[in-house]
Formats: sequence, C-alpha cells, structure tokens
Amino acid sequence: MDENGAAPDVEDSGLHDKLPISGLYENWFLDYASYVILERAVPAIEDGLKPVQRRIMHALNEMDDGRFNKVANVVGSSMQYHPHGDASIYDAIVNIGQKELLFDTQGNWGDIRTGDGAAAARYIEVRLSRFGKDVVFNDDTTEWQLSYDGRKREPITLPVKFPLLLTLGVEGIAVGLSTKILPHNFCELIEASITILQGKEVTIYPDFLTGGLVDVSNYNDGQRGGKVRVRAKIEEEDKKMLVIRDIPFGTTTTSLIESIIKANDAGKIKIKKVVDNTAADVEIQVHLAPGVSPDITMDALYAFTECEVSISPNACIIIAEKPHFVGVTDILKYNTQQTVHLLQRELEIKRLALLEKILYGSLEKIFIENRIYRDIEECETFEAVIRTIDKGLEPYKPQFYREITDDDIVELTEIRIKRISKYDSFKADELMRKWEEDLAETEDNLAHITRFAIEYFRELLKKYGKGRGRRTEIRAFNQIAANIVAANNQKLYVNRAEGFIGYGLKKDEYVMDCSDIDDVIVFRADGRCVVTKVQDKVFVGKDIIHCAVFVKNDERKVYNLVYVDGKTGVSYAKRFQVTAVTRDREYDLTQGTPKSKITYFTANDNGEAEIITVNLQAQSKAKVKQFDYNFADLLIKNRSAMGNILTKYPVRKLTLKSAGRSTLGGVDMWFDPIIGRLNRDERGEYLGNFGPTDNIVVIYKDGSYELTNFDLTNHYEPHEVLLVKKFDTKLPITAIYFDGGQKQHFIKRFNIETSSLDKKFLFISDAKNSKLILASTDIRPRLEIVYPKTAQKEQTADEYLVEEMVDIRGWRAQGNRIPNDKFKDIRWLEPLAVPVEEPEEVPGDDASGAEQSESGADEVADDDNSDEAAGGPAPGEPATGDPANAFPENTVNPEEEADGGEDTGGAEDQDGGEVSKSESKPKKEGKKGSDPKSQLGLFE
Repeated sequence: MDENGAAPDVEDSGLHDKLPISGLYENWFLDYASYVILERAVPAIEDGLKPVQRRIMHALNEMDDGRFNKVANVVGSSMQYHPHGDASIYDAIVNIGQKELLFDTQGNWGDIRTGDGAAAARYIEVRLSRFGKDVVFNDDTTEWQLSYDGRKREPITLPVKFPLLLTLGVEGIAVGLSTKILPHNFCELIEASITILQGKEVTIYPDFLTGGLVDVSNYNDGQRGGKVRVRAKIEEEDKKMLVIRDIPFGTTTTSLIESIIKANDAGKIKIKKVVDNTAADVEIQVHLAPGVSPDITMDALYAFTECEVSISPNACIIIAEKPHFVGVTDILKYNTQQTVHLLQRELEIKRLALLEKILYGSLEKIFIENRIYRDIEECETFEAVIRTIDKGLEPYKPQFYREITDDDIVELTEIRIKRISKYDSFKADELMRKWEEDLAETEDNLAHITRFAIEYFRELLKKYGKGRGRRTEIRAFNQIAANIVAANNQKLYVNRAEGFIGYGLKKDEYVMDCSDIDDVIVFRADGRCVVTKVQDKVFVGKDIIHCAVFVKNDERKVYNLVYVDGKTGVSYAKRFQVTAVTRDREYDLTQGTPKSKITYFTANDNGEAEIITVNLQAQSKAKVKQFDYNFADLLIKNRSAMGNILTKYPVRKLTLKSAGRSTLGGVDMWFDPIIGRLNRDERGEYLGNFGPTDNIVVIYKDGSYELTNFDLTNHYEPHEVLLVKKFDTKLPITAIYFDGGQKQHFIKRFNIETSSLDKKFLFISDAKNSKLILASTDIRPRLEIVYPKTAQKEQTADEYLVEEMVDIRGWRAQGNRIPNDKFKDIRWLEPLAVPVEEPEEVPGDDASGAEQSESGADEVADDDNSDEAAGGPAPGEPATGDPANAFPENTVNPEEEADGGEDTGGAEDQDGGEVSKSESKPKKEGKKGSDPKSQLGLFE
C-alpha cells in the first residue's frame, strides 16, 4: 500500500514484466551438448584420451613413486581435477587397467571374457607401467591449464608419442553424437607408423584382447558405414561335442551361453547341454543332440547366436575443439606426425640444454684456468666483481653461441673454493667432449628427424612388443562366398566421350560384369586415373580410354602406357601398378603439365609386356622414322614414376606389333585349412608357384582325389579334406587306408593318370566302413608303426621306407597289406632326401657364356649383340637373343642413331637416376593374358 493506505497500481508495480524464454532452451541444450561432447564422451586426437582418463593419468603420474597405489586413493587424487563423482573415475580406471597397457595392476580387476567385475576400489591397486611412463608424459612438452576450481593445474592434452587411441579403442555416447573406435594391434600400429614415415600407404585392422576371428572386408577404415564381423573360435572335439575357445569382442561367456540356450529353445539348433569350463582360458563345451551333424551345428551357432557378432565402428574424435568423423588411417597418420613433432621438440629442448651445459662448462674452465677469480679479490663491491669477471671473459666471448649475461657471471661467483682447488682440467675436457658429441648427435637427429622417429618406433617395438602379437585372426568367413557370387549381379557400362560409367547405362558400351559393391578404376586420355564406387551412373571425366573393376592390392595387374609431355613434347613409356588408392581422388600418371595426354595404353592381368611399333612424323629430324619398342625392357614402378624417354620427336602413330608374355612369373598360392580356401596372402600352407597350366590335387578323407584349377573362388570343405597339394605328375601319391570288406589296412602308391578337372575318383575300397588313414606326396616317405604293449613285450615301434614296402602302380590297384595289422598308431616320419643327379658336362661349354645356335654350331656372343649387352633377355623370355624381343639389326635403339648417338633410352626414375636395362631380371613365365588390342584402346 502507498502512504495513503491505497493499493498500488498493478501496472506501476512491474508484476506484468516477464522474462522472455524464447531461445533459452535451445541455447542451454547446445551448451550442454557441447560440454558432454568435449568434456566427457569423445576423446581428443592429440592423446586419444577422454578428459576423465587424462586426469587419472595425470593424478597417477603425480602420485608415482614406483609402488602400487590403492585405486581408492587414485580416485580421490583424480577428483582434484575432475568435477564429477567417484563412480565415473573408478569405472574409467578399471577400463584402462583391463586393457593391459598403461597400468600395472594388482588384485582382482575382473575379466572382460566372463563379464566379472573388478573388486572394490579399496581392494585393488595400480601404478603406471613402464610403457606409460615412457610415451605419455613429459612436463617440458605439456601444455597446462587450471583445474575446474582453479587450485591445481592439469594438462590440456598429454604429449603421447604413440597412437594410443587406436591401441586402446574407445566407445562413448554424447548428446546427439557417439563414437566407437575399435582397438588395434600394438605391434602392427608401430609398424604402420614406420611405413607412413617411409612415405607408403598403410592399412590397419582391429585386434581384440578376446581373440577370435574377424572379417574386415567392410571395415571402411573404421568410419561410419563400415562393419566388421567377429566370430568365436569353434573346434570340433568329436562328433558329439563342439568347444568354443575364443569369444567375439563385446560379448562375454555368460551372454554367449545365454544366446545358445535361447537359440536351442527357439529350435534353431539342437544341443543336449552347454558346459562352461572357462578358467585361465575360455572353454565352453557344446554337447550335441544324438544324430546332429557337428558341422551343421557349427554353422548354426554362427548364424543364430553371439558366436558371430557384427560391429559398426564410428571413428569420431575431437580435433581443434570440434568433433570430426575420420578414418583410423587418418588418425594414425596424425598421431605419427604428432610423435615426430614431439620428438623434435624434445630434441630441441635437449639441444638447448646441452648448449647451456657447454657454455657454462666453458665459462667455468676459463674462470678457473685463467685465474680470473684472483682478480676479484680486491674488488670492494659486487658490481665491481661482476665487471671484473666480465672483463676477464671479454676475449673469449666470440666463441659462445649467445651473449654472456650478468646471471651467467653471478653463477660463476657461486663456485666454491674447494671446487676450484680440486678442479681437474682433464676431466672437464672429457666432460665437455661428451657434451659436444651429444650435441652433434642431437643436431644430426634434428636434421634427420624422420629417421630418428623411425628408430624411436623400432625401439618401442623391440622394448615393449614382446607378447603383444595379433590375437584376433583376420579371415574371410565362409558366408563371404555370397559376396563372390554377387560379383556378377550387375553389368558395367561406359560412355567414353561423355565420361559416364555405371550399371544403369544399358544403351552404352558394355565393359564387363561387376558387383554393385565393386570399385571401378578409370583412365582418361588426359593422363589421369581415378577409382570410384560403381553406381547406377557416375561422372568420372570425359575421354575415357579404359575402365574396369578395381581389385585392391592386385600385384599381378600391370599397366603399360605411353604419354606425351605437354610442355616438352617428349614421349615417355612406363609400366606401373595401382595397388592401393584413395577412392574418388584423381592421380596424375604424367608429369602434370598442361596438355599432356596418353597415346598408348594397355592393362595386363598377368604383367604381360608387348612390343609396339613407333612411327614418327615424316617432318621430324630423326633419321629413323620407324622402330620397335619392347615394354619388357622397362621395370615396373609405382604410378607416380616419370617413365623412360621413348622419343624426343613427334609421334605419328603407335601400333601393337606383338603380344608379350608375363614378366611376373607364376603365382604363389597358399591353402588355409581352417576355411578351406586358396589365397595369396601367405595364410596357411604354401602350395607353390603356379603357372597357367598347373593344377591342384585334393585328397579327401573318404579316399577320393580330385584335380582342380587354382582359382581363388574354389572352396574345399575343411572337414572333408585330408591333403591339398600342387599337382605334379612325377610325385606319386602314397596312401594308407582301411578296407572295410577285408578288415585289413593297406598301403599303396600310385601316379594320377586322369586329367579331368573337378571330378572325384575313389582310389580305396568302396566297401562299407572303408576309410583313408594317411596320405602323402613325398617322393621317399618313411612310415612309423607303433605297436601296443602286450603281456609278452613292451610297446614297440618299427620304421619303414615306403618304397621298399610297395611299388608304384595304377590308381585302381589295391596295394599291399600293412605288416602286423594290430598296430596302435601309424604316422609319417621325415622323408628321405631325394638324391641330386649331377648334370653331365656338355662338350664345348665354357665360362665365356657361349651358347649353341639353332644350327648346332657353337657361337660366342660378342660384346655388341649378346643378351648381356642388350640388357639381358626380357622377363619371361628365353635367353636366345630372339630378334622379336630386341631392336632390329642391333641392340641400340634406332632413335639413338637418329639422335646422333645421344642416349634417350636409359631408364630414368623420378629422381633422375638412370637404370640400365640389365636390371630387368627374367622371372618365371606366368599366365598369358588376352590380346591387349582386343580389350583396350590403341591410339594414334
């Protein structure tokens, strides 16, 4: 009320004044979301740590005295820097400790395989590991900030000299954002960092502490949209039981057993019971129901339970205080370069410290040996002392790397008389020499920082890499066969002039069958190539000269091309491979000058090298207007190589003269017995080097054999195969089998006489219960038969040389009976070595390199026309001096004659270094490809 007792006017009281809330929720929500993203859930790229993890590491480093600390104490110390509760800190400590890298742990820290949690914080202990101390901390290179309450300082990021984020992996959920980076192998990351520093491309794949199998076909560099499939390792113990040895990442033995029981209850699999015997190692026994196939059950476990899981990575990290979605390869490259930067800073700090040591050591030496300290005895003031010492040092100042300050002189005045009296000039000189050596080494390392970083990584691998090998086996799963079938579910078309490719251009030129998940490589006339994902229709640039499905890391595919440099008009020839590229990035195959263009191009599936005819323009000054050029004389280099000079004169036309043979030799093949597939990735048993006519012989456990080609799409059921070898008509098959009709064991040796492919032939008895026991392709196998212990004698074993037991006969022969059929065990021993026959000397051969000509006369190659003078035979060609593989009439490029003897045919790489033709060494003959003219363009 007012002074008169009346109520105040409502409008005057301000009760109608309201605070507008429009936009407040939006601002508050964005602030909250930004805080959660930056300060809680997503790691920083610099050290790969979330804020809580970084604060834990900092607190442990502050507490570190070499002894274990109670986790409860670590939690308390971390709370000085962390504004949240103790539960999040405890969980983060346990999570880091279970990854067995940064912490040494003591007590019950739980088990990621079984899902058991760690003991309470007051019971378990932790300290920094040696690795953590070495790579994570350095106060001199750390940037600091105040803690949330302003009482302490904490690191903005830790100076980690290692790709820690990719080793540990991370998972976090923020507001409207999440991140999931899978862990990778310690040793492989170090090796990949070294590879990056060497300027090469790298590919890395996940590795899990739980082991198991992983299919990384769709990993997509760990980015959004990628996927990995992880499987448990399942072994067939017997026909009634399967045993699970490893479990997939992200699962536990408990959850996996529950999924098996659920699948059984749903009728998807038939089992009797599941027994968990996990202790030091995982062991889950799956007992099968009567009459159930273990192989079918194994496939069902992968299909319907957690024995196979799919994981979708999502690499999101904080870069410059903003979340970014990047690939793990980019993260690795960033971490590698950051390591180089940190090492450089440490070297610079060390260099400065050494310079200071040398400076002060020199000042001390001058001060004592020149008895400057005696000149200050009569000085009455400290200022006079400083001036006197400064004057005594004056003649020596030019030798120092910086000016001498009063602080330096004050430090000299603090030298005690006792130290002066015991000063040893010799020891001082030795110490100075050591400092100077360290300084020289440090400056050399700074000048070659990349080399120093590589050595740093190698030292890390040597020091900490033991016992950190890959635990998860990378493998293509059986279901991936569907991916191979899908390879022909589309047809690739091209519109060369307009620059479009895709499987939707059905009215344009047909190229080849493809899959809708394939990559396509495109070469254009302007000298550029690009790899892109096949689509319904995509623009890749006009004037397409070649396009095909791109197979990553295909080392058999070799491209031969000739291009004209737009600046000089010089034509260059080159051979190169494209094994790994960044999708949708254009690569220049020329020198990058405007108006450069490709004038000749072939793609060769097996590294074939053809001979072309070069026709120069009539008005050119060259004496020889037409000559042949053999691509076999070129070394295969990378796509960015400049190439060799073909001619300096204008070219009128390039035409194919004759198709060439492969310069790559045969193909090395391996067989992986676990998944029953052939591969070229050195997985499993090495089968040998295969040429175009070679085959594989497969011995099945049912006593049959089969001849197949060595196509990578072949699939051999692992549980049916006993032996897979390269087929050689000279190698006999030795087999030991049980004849179910005669109830006897037989041994037989035979050569394969059939030639039909993909057809099985039974070479043992077809009687019931007959089975193949052993098989071998050794030339001189040895056999050991172990006989059981009896009442009359102890267990004995006899050794037999098989060639003395049975002769080589036809594949239908029964063979000979095994002596004393009542044996306990039978096995192969190391075979005998095959005697090497000395080759007979051919009269007329000598060390001069003479070769017999076709007419039978002995000819000695002269210096001008020998294979050696011509640079050796072309790879894959016999060393006969065949004129079809050399320049006509002599071994000198006719263009050299036209140029007055100037060497224009020498092989040059990008560095300008000349490579002689003799460096092109002959290799094994490989599969002959199709005629390049029929599959690719020839340009005039």
